[in-house]
Formats: sequence, C-alpha cells, structure tokens
Amino acid sequence: MTIKEIKELLKTDVTEEQIAELESDPRSGVQKLLVSYRKRQVKLLEKKQAFEQRFAYEKEFWAKNHLVAGVDEVGRGPLAGPVVTAAVIIDHDFDLIDVNDSKKLTPERRLALYPKILEEAVSVGIGVKSSQVIDQINIYEADRQAMAQAVRALDIKPDALVVDAMNVPVDLPQVKLIKGDAKSNSIAAASIVAKVFRDKLMDDYDKIYPQYGFQNNAGYGTKEHIAALKKYGPTAIHRKTFAPVSDFFEKN
Repeated sequence: MTIKEIKELLKTDVTEEQIAELESDPRSGVQKLLVSYRKRQVKLLEKKQAFEQRFAYEKEFWAKNHLVAGVDEVGRGPLAGPVVTAAVIIDHDFDLIDVNDSKKLTPERRLALYPKILEEAVSVGIGVKSSQVIDQINIYEADRQAMAQAVRALDIKPDALVVDAMNVPVDLPQVKLIKGDAKSNSIAAASIVAKVFRDKLMDDYDKIYPQYGFQNNAGYGTKEHIAALKKYGPTAIHRKTFAPVSDFFEKN
C-alpha cells in the first residue's frame, strides 16, 4: 500500500492484524502515521471515558427507572434579545460523545450536533422570554420562568431535573449542579440546543436590525454593538434595564 492509502486506512476502523502488519513496515512515513494514529486513539478513549462519566447523575435516576431532564439556558448577559432555555431528556442509547458544554464547542460543531440531539433525545422542550419580560421581572426570574416553560414543553413528563446552577419553579425533584453542562450529558445537550436556537433567533434579528451586528455578537455588548447603540439608539429587542442601554432611557 502507498503512504496515502495507509493514511486513509487509519481513518477507518482498522483491525489488530492490520496494525501489526503496519508495525512491521520499514518505511518511516508509515511509522509516523502509526504514532499519529495511536495519539488519536488515546484522545478518543479519553473522550469516551469523559462522556461516560457525564452520565453519573442520569444513571442514578435510570437505576430507579426514572426519566430525568437536563435543563440549561443561554442569553443571560446580552444587551439585546431573549433568554432561551432548553430541557432535554436522553436515555441509555444516547451516544453523541462530542456533546459537551456548548461553550467548549465551535459554532460549526454545535450546529452539526443540534439535529442529532433532536433525533436521539427522548424529548426536547424550548423556553423563550423576551427582552420585555426580562425588563419587567429581571433576568434571573425571566431565566427561571423560561426554564419552567421548557420543562412544560416536553411531550413526556420527566420524574426529575438536573439543572445548571438554577432552581426551576416546577413541582419536580431537582439536582442543581454548578457548571452542570460540563458534568451532565443531559445538561450539555440542553446547552447546545438552547445556544443554537438562540443564535438562529439573533441571526434573524440581524436581518431586521443589520446595523448592530447581531449575527456576530448575538446581542452581547461588543465594541461594534456599543458603537451602533450610540449611533442609532436601542431597538425594540434591547433590554432597557441593562446598562448601557438603560442610559438612553434615563436621558429621555
């Protein structure tokens, strides 16, 4: 086999016999490919082990034959746009090992995982609270209400929740986890769904308000966003109670 053919072979599921045969190949190029292959295998094993560890909380509920939903949010900090939450129920068959804290994934990876999560999940619910609601009841309470909305949107009622650092106002047992999206696959899946869903909303708002760069900043207070805010003033989706947006209303 040529070096190029071996390189392609090592991207597939190779057998122990094939590896043994390649190990006896005297070409230095082949041996370098084997070194890279082994490194990839070690990383893959570590990723699989970490993925299994992130089932720890779910397994406690599954052992009791209980369904558990992971709940997470995105959009607490932006100056514009809604807060979005997701509730996701997964089961033993969930095998998307790349699912992790959405902040650790590239936008492209999140976008690729989004439909796969929807396909593999037992149930998915979304909650959205607008900037107007955020201004009325504050971001913390809007976040909680959006989480409750996401849980109620599930077409199967869970027996319990695992939640990223929040308490959801629903009558269900809850496990509150600090940095839960890095500790639970259910919460990690919810974090990806919420992030992709909100990013798509902000992309749509970018078409309505192109001056603010929402497609790039998702409503967060970037230099570009602040400059546009100073030049054009706030839009209907800006949060009036968030500085420096609030400065425009204090002046008037």
